[in-house]
Amino acid sequence: MSKIIKQKKRSEIADEYKWSIEVLVESDEVWKADFETLNEKIDAFAKYKGKLAEKLLECLTEQAEMSEEFERLYVYANMKFHEDANESLYQGFSDMASGLDSRLMAATAFIEPEILALDENLIKSSKFDLFRHKLDNLLRQKAHILSTEAEEILAKVNELAEAPDNIFNILDSADIKFGAVTDEKGNTVELTHGRYSSLLLSSNREIRKNVWHNYYDSYWNLKNTLAATYSASVKKDVFFAKIRRHNSAMEEALFYDNIPTSVYTNLIDTVHEFLPELHRYLRLRKKNLNLSEIRAYDLYTPIIKDLDYKIEYKDAVELTLKSLAPLGEDYVKVARAGLLHEGWVDVYENVGKQSGAYSWGAYGSFPYILLNYQNKLDDVFTIAHELGHSMHSYYAWKTQPYVYGDYSIFLAEIASTVNEALLMDYMLKEGETNMRAFLINEWLEHFRTTIFRQTLFAEFELKTHQMSETGEPLTLEVLNATYRSLNEKYYGAEVTLDDKLDLEWARISHFYSPFYVYQYATGYSAAMAFITRILSSPIEVEKYLGFLKAGSSDYPLEILKNAGLNMFEPTPIREALNKFSELITEMEKI
Repeated sequence: MSKIIKQKKRSEIADEYKWSIEVLVESDEVWKADFETLNEKIDAFAKYKGKLAEKLLECLTEQAEMSEEFERLYVYANMKFHEDANESLYQGFSDMASGLDSRLMAATAFIEPEILALDENLIKSSKFDLFRHKLDNLLRQKAHILSTEAEEILAKVNELAEAPDNIFNILDSADIKFGAVTDEKGNTVELTHGRYSSLLLSSNREIRKNVWHNYYDSYWNLKNTLAATYSASVKKDVFFAKIRRHNSAMEEALFYDNIPTSVYTNLIDTVHEFLPELHRYLRLRKKNLNLSEIRAYDLYTPIIKDLDYKIEYKDAVELTLKSLAPLGEDYVKVARAGLLHEGWVDVYENVGKQSGAYSWGAYGSFPYILLNYQNKLDDVFTIAHELGHSMHSYYAWKTQPYVYGDYSIFLAEIASTVNEALLMDYMLKEGETNMRAFLINEWLEHFRTTIFRQTLFAEFELKTHQMSETGEPLTLEVLNATYRSLNEKYYGAEVTLDDKLDLEWARISHFYSPFYVYQYATGYSAAMAFITRILSSPIEVEKYLGFLKAGSSDYPLEILKNAGLNMFEPTPIREALNKFSELITEMEKI
């Protein structure tokens, strides 16, 4: 009889593989005391209301202090809960922290409207230099902020405006059922979102086909509801853009980070230039899979057989650190201490632990990393990825004051992708032919799914919003026809398109966060451009480290420009896609 290997309890994991969360908050008792103290400060914060002309600096300083303290309490509560969801104490802490968040937001809601009502000469005084970028950004938004009465109405309308997103999430998470399928071991299993993704990697084409059709049949059965839901979401975006005096929904979505719409359209136009290279890769995929035609369910299965690659955590760390040597001694020294000695990382799975991986923390503590390490090759790349986020936070926190210690979503994935790419580059140089082929296939898939696929999504969002802005109804037929035309453009004659694929737009949850997905493509492109520079010159390494240290002290595109990357122009995207072409050529030779 085979032995059943049970998941370990947290108490059975060695301390050296757990994060040192006491650096964040010393103990549960300290957390409770600090929670009550912050509650009292929030209650007293109303003393600034109506008095910002005299007490603006004092108010902004105390707001930042409260926010920093709240972040520390919130992160501790949730990280402790993520250690083991069976610990009801920390579920309670998490709920308390969420309630505190709402109280803090309500208590400070008066600040921005009151600032905008002040004389601009006062706001531009040098005594507010610590908050200069924050205040300048607020003033930039002034033309798009309405009267107090109108803003109050919009705040109430916003709850109604969340309905399309809420409806989609309920449909997609709870109501939709995908039926049962046969897995690779011959077992009949319930099809879920997670199993769909994993089973599409199967080498068995019949399994992939059945899984894909089951999955899309379920969306097809809800097609009219999904079309109405997405149409309502687009109308909502267009409404808010108009009411806030923006020229388009895209302009409004990019406005907060001060990103011109040309960055969005440059991405689409440049990707169009390289569609012949995507078609070339798809032909290579078809040849390697020995298929007469490629269908949608053939796009994810590896064209190189998976490797039986096992590596212990500490060996994986050493491999990762070797690959990051181009970033300099200080970077590697700090990373080594964090990964192995200082307690940044919670390494192994245990009963009740949060699944997946993330990088998180609070200003002034450690940039912690949650892993569920399984000794696989993918896990090594996860270390590199999450370490990239954590080192970004480390340098930003070390260099910037709290108010600029974070970084925007537009920049967030760059550092993590740079680390993954350096690891990939190192392993390609060191690996044998089979390893090289496997890694190149992985890298090509990253390009396909992160730049090409996300840009297809971005173009669909742009087209549907433009149609709504000109009064064209977004019916099911219109949405499907629009999406099919994009599939025909992006995949060319290399993929045989099933009619059900026309409805793929209906399952993309990110479409309910308008004009968001393009950032995956721009971030990946920026990372690839940084890699070329980092490997060419120590000066470029210093510029990249300057990017990590900048936090949110300037607008995202200006931070990148100061680091030598001009994302106002399409050049970095073109550089990244040239790398895609080089990888195809190398794969063809292998």
